[in-house]
Amino acid sequence: MAGVVALLVLLVAAAPAASATDYTVGDLQGWVSGVDYTAWASGKTFNVDETLFFQYNGLHTLAEVGEADYKACSASNSIQTYTDQSTKITLTRPGSRYFICGTPGHCSSGMKLAVTVDGASSSTPAGSPPSTPSGLPASDPTTESSTKSSGGRSRGFHSGNALLLLGLVLAGSTRGSAFNIWTVGLRHLGYFL
Repeated sequence: MAGVVALLVLLVAAAPAASATDYTVGDLQGWVSGVDYTAWASGKTFNVDETLFFQYNGLHTLAEVGEADYKACSASNSIQTYTDQSTKITLTRPGSRYFICGTPGHCSSGMKLAVTVDGASSSTPAGSPPSTPSGLPASDPTTESSTKSSGGRSRGFHSGNALLLLGLVLAGSTRGSAFNIWTVGLRHLGYFL
């Protein structure tokens, strides 16, 4: 029993204090005309290793652009253009990122998003150097298409998961099947032995 509890304490101590977040841009409405994306982004803190998930139909596109093109609503010099209707963009470095709909007239009617990505990810140790100098343009975005989003929910190991595991271990240890309970709990949380 003491060994199991010690292992649990070690696991919780090794878990990151915070985890990345997946943001579905526009929440349930998605990437469409008529949404105030400035209001949507206000109050949110975007960090390195978090993702923006854009869901849109064939009437829209997604273009990542520089600041000048964002202000001018021009997709002609886009860093990257997407038309897959389901685009996941990982925020890989601190700085500003700009997104517009490339369909004529959509950006000028408000279909654009600017986000500022703060510092290093929550899993980066303190004192680590930044991934790139802050003066570099936001090019070569990391993306994955056709992926599921958690709709703004956090992903990763949480204290609630630790409490669930602790309860499972303690319940299992009184019945002599701690290992079985432990593995079921890990599988439930997405960890496989």
